[in-house]
Amino acid sequence: MQLDNFGVQAELTTTPRTGMHRYTFEEGNARMMWHLGHVLQPNWGHRPVSASLEMVDAYTIRGQQTTSGWAYDHPVYFYARFSEPLDLLSVMDEGRVLPTNVTQFEGKSLKVFLSFADTLRQIQVKVGISGVDTLGARLNLEAELPHWNFEQVQNDNRASWEQELGRIQVQSNDTAFLTTFYTAFYHCLMAPVLYQDVDGRYRGMDKQIHQATGGYVNYSVFSLWDTFRAWSPLMSLLYPEHCNNWAHNLLVKTQEGGYLPKWPLMANYTGTMVGYPAVSLWADYQAKGILQGELGAYLDAALEATVYEPSPSAIEPRAKELRPPHLAYIDAMGYIPADSLSHSVSYGVECAYYDWCISQLAQAVGYDSIATRFKERAGYYRYYMNPATGFMQGRLSNGDWKPHFSPFYADFYGDFVEGNAWQWSWFVPHDVMGLANTMGGKDALLRQLDTLFRAPAYLEGEEIPGDISGLIGQYAHGNEPSHHVAYLYHALGQPEKGRTLLDSIMRTFYTPQPDGIIGNEDCGQMSAWYVLNALGLYQLCPGDPAFWIGRPIVERALLQLPGEKSLAIVCEGQSITHSQVLKTLLNGQEIKLEKVGYQDLMQGGELRFLMGK
Repeated sequence: MQLDNFGVQAELTTTPRTGMHRYTFEEGNARMMWHLGHVLQPNWGHRPVSASLEMVDAYTIRGQQTTSGWAYDHPVYFYARFSEPLDLLSVMDEGRVLPTNVTQFEGKSLKVFLSFADTLRQIQVKVGISGVDTLGARLNLEAELPHWNFEQVQNDNRASWEQELGRIQVQSNDTAFLTTFYTAFYHCLMAPVLYQDVDGRYRGMDKQIHQATGGYVNYSVFSLWDTFRAWSPLMSLLYPEHCNNWAHNLLVKTQEGGYLPKWPLMANYTGTMVGYPAVSLWADYQAKGILQGELGAYLDAALEATVYEPSPSAIEPRAKELRPPHLAYIDAMGYIPADSLSHSVSYGVECAYYDWCISQLAQAVGYDSIATRFKERAGYYRYYMNPATGFMQGRLSNGDWKPHFSPFYADFYGDFVEGNAWQWSWFVPHDVMGLANTMGGKDALLRQLDTLFRAPAYLEGEEIPGDISGLIGQYAHGNEPSHHVAYLYHALGQPEKGRTLLDSIMRTFYTPQPDGIIGNEDCGQMSAWYVLNALGLYQLCPGDPAFWIGRPIVERALLQLPGEKSLAIVCEGQSITHSQVLKTLLNGQEIKLEKVGYQDLMQGGELRFLMGK
């Protein structure tokens, strides 16, 4: 990157826990500012809390920056070595000039100005970071970056990414499609992120420093509400060994901090989004034979997550959203009254699905009474379906429907999270036929689905959530609650309608351009939807280990599976005009039910699609 304002070429590369910088100055006079008050989203409340920096020697500095925002308490420790000796020019903190006759500086938003010999044209910097302390940052630096060879680090990075992206080898003459596909797959591999030092230490959800043992690796950035839908099923095909570690990681976080995380971020509970989505991963991995260890511990953690706790002991203010009062109403009334709490319908229907996941876990453990109780709770979505309108709606404490209903209405503090009744009325992936019965039968549900994609693409509301995007009628592909909807046609016996929509979504909302994705990437979910569907597969209901046959747009692909196995995907006759799957063969045997089991796919071999009009 060329920084034209100062005539500097800036180059950056990384190892897992370090960064390497190379700055080339056009005219010498090398200067540098270390800004330990910089934050990414000040408009969203992200703010600096504290910072410190120490001049260790003529080549080395170390320190920390702590910020508060989505992650309420987020310290980052660093240890930096320079390729050339440095001089301290000046230090400022929130506009105040600090004395420079010392070697240690503390403040809230430090700016440290460094200079180098005037004849120097190029400076390199190696920076180790840690969530534990500056010692961890130094050990990370020494272990992962003992040399100054910038090109070697770049080449090692390229080789690593080639290896990981090579898990799916796609053959095509369409360079635009290849660019779109591999950009999407790259996005799928961005999170979770490693959050552990080379010596095994990491900061836990209890804010204490823990020592990982026995091959356990600590991660952060689990966007669970987003990613359980497509990203997690994709990872179960390609990285089942990582899936087990991630599942165990979520259990350990629960045990450390006392609460099942929703969106854990750098040892912080954020309480972000709806329900208790981690149980979806656990139920799905258990059904696929991935989940190892004591299932009873997972079940206990899942059960605790369903109980309202009025005063969480975790220190983050948003921790109160981990086990909110919505849960108390589900226990007491079966539904959440819209005149008592916002987001009542979204919480109600999502928790019904998560309760179904808990019933699957309980059944696997052998706790039949718990399985029965949560299977009953999984049907509580019926409280929200108004057969007179064909939509999920808010209900009042007295059982009446909330007045002045419009399915187009979407408000930030309304009955739905990041959506409206059009987009949320379909979220019953665990009981599609039960959903149909609430609407008057399969034909009625099909008619309502048809209407969804033909409805006017507009929204009503005083504060419409910006996440609602990528509209086809009222279907909103730019946000996760819509991602399974096209496959309801498959479950209802009309897959040709679903495939026509899938073809349109993939070709319209995913392109090889800077703006070539709809909505928020959400840690790989938006792209994982594309990767799976481009391969012709999608899991309608995580926890039920079946992948439905979609509309593949690859010509040929090879998936590298564990155990040195591989799955070849071949599409005969695939083209823009041939969007329908006429026949599907797995290792020569025809698939009759429009879906294939996880274990069958993991045996490897060939999945062949015969395409036509």
